[in-house]
Amino acid sequence: MSKTKHTSETPATHWLRQQKIPFGEHPYDYVDHGGAREAAQQLGVALHQVAKTLIMEDEQGRPLVVLMHGDCEVSTKNLARQTGAKKITPCTPDDAQRNSGYQVGGTSPFATRKRMPVWVEQTLLDYETVYLNGGRRGYLISVAADVLTGPLGARSVQVALKAGD
Repeated sequence: MSKTKHTSETPATHWLRQQKIPFGEHPYDYVDHGGAREAAQQLGVALHQVAKTLIMEDEQGRPLVVLMHGDCEVSTKNLARQTGAKKITPCTPDDAQRNSGYQVGGTSPFATRKRMPVWVEQTLLDYETVYLNGGRRGYLISVAADVLTGPLGARSVQVALKAGD
């Protein structure tokens, strides 16, 4: 499934190695606005098993990370309710990059520039392995789902909305 092409270290892979967390590397040909759907198709994995890393912010401008199925959207209303915020909105691309340290389209939840709370859609944790961005465009990594709630410290929420095609 994974190409054998060598990929250089990212802050995310460096953090995973420091934590001695095993992960798979899955480079693919990045396509502008292709997102998780394009990655899943090229890698031959289920889109529902690919997690999008979204940078959002609450009403006070405090950033947070949301990990969501590649084929779903986030109910920001439910997310606010479940996290104790009054309102949550997506960050602008510039704010997302400034908070995460990653280029949009290559955002990983691991080793973000700014320490942010991480929330994960509960049903992503049903998979043994989850695919998510490894810190650059065109590069997914696979990790055991329990890495998200263990070493990463993500808390689960139920905020998925089926995305329209």
